[in-house]
Amino acid sequence: QVQLVESGGGLVQTGGALRLSCAASGRTSTTYIMAWFRQAPGKEREFVAAIRRNGGSTNYRDAVKGRFTISRDTAKDTMYLQLNSLKPEDTAVYYCAARSNSYWSYSPHDYDYWGQGTQVTVSS
Repeated sequence: QVQLVESGGGLVQTGGALRLSCAASGRTSTTYIMAWFRQAPGKEREFVAAIRRNGGSTNYRDAVKGRFTISRDTAKDTMYLQLNSLKPEDTAVYYCAARSNSYWSYSPHDYDYWGQGTQVTVSS
């Protein structure tokens, strides 16, 4: 059992930055892959970025490469997403997710644990 709680969302102008956090608790040793997804109203939930438990390997959605940075502090059981150069198209609820499997997955259906989401709004 793993619990995830996101924080750090907010409203920023185009070009601004935010830092999202995801605090994990419970059986965190099984969170081999952790990821960020996002979902805008009326849109499908989409993959944003993922990272392995040891923080040594990452993967990003093409649209955020070069702008977002995912990181993980295993000792603190916390994952982060640094969002830079934000665009209005980044506006969405951002969700933290964890997968109890060592293989990469970019489908929300393959993730076992989810946070409640944190709103990111980028004004033009």
